[in-house]
Amino acid sequence: MWSFTKAFGIWPCLFISTVSAFCECGYSVDPPTSFVLFTDLFENDFLHSPNLTGSGWIPQQYNVEQSDSRGPYGKQFTTSNVVSNPLKDPYSWAGDSVLGGDAGLQLWARKDNDGMIPAAEIATERTDFLYGSFRVGMKMSKVNGTCGAFFWFHNDSQEIDMEFLSKQFHPPSGPNTGAVNLVLQTPASLQAGYDASGTPDFSTPSLPFPPDAAYHDYRFDWSPDGVAFYADGAFLHVMNVSTPTSPGHLVLNHWSNGDPAWSGGPPEQDTAVTVSYIKAYFNSSDPAMQAAYRKRCPTYDAKRVCEMLGGVGNATNGTVAHGEGARACVKGWFVVVLAVLAVYCIS
Repeated sequence: MWSFTKAFGIWPCLFISTVSAFCECGYSVDPPTSFVLFTDLFENDFLHSPNLTGSGWIPQQYNVEQSDSRGPYGKQFTTSNVVSNPLKDPYSWAGDSVLGGDAGLQLWARKDNDGMIPAAEIATERTDFLYGSFRVGMKMSKVNGTCGAFFWFHNDSQEIDMEFLSKQFHPPSGPNTGAVNLVLQTPASLQAGYDASGTPDFSTPSLPFPPDAAYHDYRFDWSPDGVAFYADGAFLHVMNVSTPTSPGHLVLNHWSNGDPAWSGGPPEQDTAVTVSYIKAYFNSSDPAMQAAYRKRCPTYDAKRVCEMLGGVGNATNGTVAHGEGARACVKGWFVVVLAVLAVYCIS
């Protein structure tokens, strides 16, 4: 699929309404969770997106004053720090970007601005994510003193985090390694002043690569049984003491508050986390979305369930979401056959 997409660009996605018939009964993930399948899909390809219009994401603008930031500096989230930087060639998966540097959606954290550190955050419009497999392709900041995060949020006591502290990359013990902080915010962490480090729902596994050197795939699978975390398809850790039970939304951000115990910093120069894709296979808490699934799949058929593998990959071109007028470019060989036939027919 990857080589065909590289050669033909967006052609496969012109046939998504036909191909989607193979996935109308949902999506399975590896390894299996307590769910046989997930019913809904939400994907973004930021390598080819010139802006966030219609993407399902909302850039955030708000301030966190120093008195509330839990650090010596405040945080200043602005929409101007969320920057789309697609590839120049819309038919390629590699090459030069429009603005230079790494292609994708850039989330900028900047130098101190009179006690406030400029930062970036986006959140999904949808708030109905209830259990699922959530994946992101990201290249982290090379500048010491920031925190980049991919997380699901319901409230301060129900939150699933993958947080990357740039000060943890390239440690003396392993210059070509890094780490990720895996966190469940729970009632226990809320009682401890938003500090999960003393609870069972906190872990900092090392990574066999530096997260700032290349794009990598980060993933968490959430079911009633717990939350399992992965990097490039490799299992990292599982948490099952205080599993969230309510629907919520997805968030990506990049910030610093100068806290030496966490983000460090502030950064000495402007720096970005770059996102290449988002993939979410999930169950929706929205009755309308549940009804749409029953209409798509009135009788369960395993042949109409798509297996979504782990590891590094590219999202489909554009934004894809069941129930929003689009379908998934999946089941690669069927996509290839349909696209080749279509190209042949119009040539």
